Amino acid sequence: MKVAKFQWCKPIAALLLLAVFTVPVSAQQLKIGVVNVPLLLERAPQTKAAMDALQEEFAPRQREILAKQTELQELVERAQKDGAVMGEAERRALEKEVRDLQREVTRLDSEFREDLNLRRNEELGLLQRSLLTEVQAYAQGEGYDIVVGDGVLFASTSANITEEVLRAIEASYNAQSSR
Repeated sequence: MKVAKFQWCKPIAALLLLAVFTVPVSAQQLKIGVVNVPLLLERAPQTKAAMDALQEEFAPRQREILAKQTELQELVERAQKDGAVMGEAERRALEKEVRDLQREVTRLDSEFREDLNLRRNEELGLLQRSLLTEVQAYAQGEGYDIVVGDGVLFASTSANITEEVLRAIEASYNAQSSR
């Protein structure tokens, strides 16, 4: 009776062995590539264009903050230079003006950094989605079965297609820019 219980195991074991030996044969036929996504994002021309656009978008606010900082510095220097010869009321008024301007500069700078970071993250999200689409198009066009990106623990240099994908992205960008 014990022998009969395990008779069903032989066909399952045979199927498992068959599966183990057939998987490597089909895996050898797969075309696999690896893309270094952070490097791709760093070197893609779209990234530079987006960062330049952000710089241009935020330049007026940055100039405003610099002007306020210069105004504050001049006011502080005036308070240090003339503070000893000023009347009490005039000195207090100048000190209040310095504090108020310091608060305004701090607020403007904080809002600027927050807004810039939000816009940068927004642009990077758009870029990542765009580059993913480009990688998928490249992989399909080149007949890749699998392309691995973030999370790769090891990849041989022969499997790394980052440079090829980057060239395709640059060509696509240049073609779109020349329209």
